[in-house]
Amino acid sequence: MTEENKEPKKIDLAEAMRLKLQQKKQNQASNKQGQSNIHSTKTLKSQNTKKPNNQRRRTGGS
Repeated sequence: MTEENKEPKKIDLAEAMRLKLQQKKQNQASNKQGQSNIHSTKTLKSQNTKKPNNQRRRTGGS
């Protein structure tokens, strides 16, 4: 085999996944350097709605 062959080298699935994972990690590392935590997780808020104050209706108002 000579290096003049322009055909892509055949690799097995495990090697392909390893290379893809390595590339993904490099991309994430470069993104972290370029940005500060803009996409950080939001703080959770209570989904309960605030009940209206119905004290005036209960007591008859004044």
